[in-house]
Amino acid sequence: MTEPVHRAAPHLPELELQRLSVHFGSVAALSRVSVTLPAGEITCVLGENGSGKSTLVSVLSGLRPHDEGQLLLSGEPVRFRSPRQARAAGIATVWQDLAVAPLLSIWRNFFLGAEPTRGVGPLRRLDVEKARETTVRAMARVGVTHLDPDQPASTLQAGARQSLAIARAMHFGARALIVDEPTAPLTVNQQTLLLQAIVAARTQGLAVLLVTNNPRYAHLVGDRFLLLAHGSVAGLLTRDDVDAADLMRLMAGGEEFNALTEALTALHSELGDR
Repeated sequence: MTEPVHRAAPHLPELELQRLSVHFGSVAALSRVSVTLPAGEITCVLGENGSGKSTLVSVLSGLRPHDEGQLLLSGEPVRFRSPRQARAAGIATVWQDLAVAPLLSIWRNFFLGAEPTRGVGPLRRLDVEKARETTVRAMARVGVTHLDPDQPASTLQAGARQSLAIARAMHFGARALIVDEPTAPLTVNQQTLLLQAIVAARTQGLAVLLVTNNPRYAHLVGDRFLLLAHGSVAGLLTRDDVDAADLMRLMAGGEEFNALTEALTALHSELGDR
């Protein structure tokens, strides 16, 4: 079985949101959000609790269809009604509370449901050696080395578990990667493993969206930064626009972020009066 690898042309909008809105009753969880997620770039999403980050992840991963606007995949409108549809379209999501089958080996978790086989007909059987070798190579590609693929997945530290999911997405040809940063605190080494895997996905040409509350880590890997406030875009910045200290001030609720939020609220009020 050859390894499916997707390499998109760099800097093309693999995913694009055009005035996308999601409503829960009368509450707008997302309101007219427009942003492009180019292939080969990392877009970091930052914002306070309730800013719309989780809803954005839900839409992209197929958990919640959008109500208004458009979601484009390589220029074609899509509307996901289930996570299976999103995965089939090439969008892989790494969740905050990533679950693995702890008693199964690392390689079995990597290939769960898609195990390589050899032989035909009644002689067809699981190709364990190929599965082990492929798992080790794929994990090394995202920075996890000296791995025993037969170890239970429960032996992986937190950052390596997310790396396993990212390596799997890359191996099986994902076009876009959505990473919902773990809520549990990670050590520096664990965070380094996760960021290495995210950078590896960018290098392979995936469009990466990283949801994080850590502006310092965001600036280390991010190419652009989407700031959300009250479900709307409060800012869309690039590395040329801000440094790590700027992002930290924005996330700390400094004057710049307050000004963005006030301007955004005023704009929505004007639009609503029309």
